[in-house]
Amino acid sequence: MWDEFELASRAVRAGQVRSQENEHSEALYMTSSYVFGSAAEAAARFSGDVPGNVYSRFTNPTVNTFQQRLAALENAEQCVATASGMSAILSVCMGHLNAGDHIVASQSIFGTTVVLFEKILSRFDIQTDFVALDDTDAWEKAVKNNTKLFFLESPSNPLCQIADISAVAKVAHKHDCLLVVDNCFSTPIFQQPLALGADIVVHSATKYIDGQGRTLGGAALGSEKMMEPVYAVLRSAGPTLSAFNAWVLLKGLETLPIRMQAHNNNAQGLATWLQAQDNVTKVYYLGLEDHPQYALAQRQQRGAGGLLSFELKGGKEAAWRLIDQTRLMSITANLGDSKTTITHPATTTHSRLSPEQRAAAGISDGLIRISVGLEALADLKKDLIGGF
Repeated sequence: MWDEFELASRAVRAGQVRSQENEHSEALYMTSSYVFGSAAEAAARFSGDVPGNVYSRFTNPTVNTFQQRLAALENAEQCVATASGMSAILSVCMGHLNAGDHIVASQSIFGTTVVLFEKILSRFDIQTDFVALDDTDAWEKAVKNNTKLFFLESPSNPLCQIADISAVAKVAHKHDCLLVVDNCFSTPIFQQPLALGADIVVHSATKYIDGQGRTLGGAALGSEKMMEPVYAVLRSAGPTLSAFNAWVLLKGLETLPIRMQAHNNNAQGLATWLQAQDNVTKVYYLGLEDHPQYALAQRQQRGAGGLLSFELKGGKEAAWRLIDQTRLMSITANLGDSKTTITHPATTTHSRLSPEQRAAAGISDGLIRISVGLEALADLKKDLIGGF
């Protein structure tokens, strides 16, 4: 039914099923198990012959409401909610890959995702090769006989690079591979990868979906066929989103459309201002017309988002000095918050990468990342000006 409604309405209303109390706000179901009317009913629920709640590791009404609402926003048939963004990625890999399979992934992905692929999945004989996010030919050249999955993050953190998702999807499907897209930074408000040809979308709901730095959560979305093995992993392995966290994330979704537009507006203003600062050598933000992928971003996204980064003269020493003199911004590696955050990627989010990997990903010692929040733009500029 939600196809007829705009995204803003889906963000507020989709998925809610009221209890017999007819509550207006979504109910919070804090229970581990459920009581059945008879042994026969219990057997039917456990077998799946009769739909309904069985155990909150894999069925909970509050979590289900969150799943249905996010699925409505991504235009996905099914959503599987997880405890964090990383557990969503792990569940997708465990659901769709076997020992001996091969992944092609972008160099421009979250550092912990790189560690997951290189240090953990490799122990189960799942190997990964990394390619340039924006080089579609490189994706094709990296395919092997055992390649089963493409993984990318677009836009990327922290350099705001993007892939031509439709083009990469065509390459993946030509070789019978799945394309998984991390849509954390655009959210479904600004980008819907499934409509561009992706098979699965993953989210760290911890970021913009919550939007206030309160809780952890993750999600994988796609067709029912794509989500069946992911749900099977969740049911047995239990990387479960708690009911309370799902309830918090539901409240985040209600304001997601207006927050994303406000983040976008502030980031656009700050990026433009940063370009005029003498000590700034490069600003990375998709909303700037001189960004090399500006035209592509205009085609496949509805907004540039709230994440930007910039290169500062003087390397690590200058970057740390600027970060340390801020009074308003929070020095933290989290992002997607109503509060602006600032960090030095080379020594935080990407610190577990080797120097060679950081260089390949474009993470220099002079790079600073800002997740632009909802404060007054004039105050954000004032907070930075003393460091230049």
